[in-house]
Amino acid sequence: MRTYITFTLLLCLVTTFVKAQKHLVKVVESEGNNRIAFYAENRSFNDYDVLFTVKGTNFRQSAAKPRWIRVPGASKVHLKTIVLMRDKKPLYTKALRVNDSLSRRALKKEFTVLDIPPPKIKPKKQITIYTSERCASCDSIINKLDARNFIFRSVSLDEKPEIKEQLGKFLAKSAEEMDTISSPILSLGGRLYSWISTYDKMMEEVEKE
Repeated sequence: MRTYITFTLLLCLVTTFVKAQKHLVKVVESEGNNRIAFYAENRSFNDYDVLFTVKGTNFRQSAAKPRWIRVPGASKVHLKTIVLMRDKKPLYTKALRVNDSLSRRALKKEFTVLDIPPPKIKPKKQITIYTSERCASCDSIINKLDARNFIFRSVSLDEKPEIKEQLGKFLAKSAEEMDTISSPILSLGGRLYSWISTYDKMMEEVEKE
């Protein structure tokens, strides 16, 4: 018989908090040969136009008026290079303006692609998969969740006997029966499912209203 159970108490034991991370465009510096080169690193997957200025003393820079520069998502773009005066320490301040309204007039320069993992995807329902050494399909489900970059939690019942004991109470199974379970136990949005054995069937339940 298909089994799903609401279990708020158990969910509290294993819930993790996923903190949203803001990927900002930041300026990094590279110094060498009496020069300092400034680069914009865009660690988001959105394109931006940036306007960069440097003001200070003990260095020289181009007298050309600063222009907006396109910085594609997940890329590094050269902004400006200043030439340092010999035997003098440069004193300067930097200013960076970032605009997500892209202009046709923005300068498009060569860029370096940054190796940034794609953003995690939050499913419609929170997914927790309880695994064991006897679970033949657990690895397949986990690998597919990882490949699609879903946010989920995996809990090994072999390493967490106290959670296995709690699950047994919700599933009305003895300790001996829990030791013989060879299919995954899933929590989808706070409900337990012990009959789902494939990734596709799990996602059907996740997508249900």
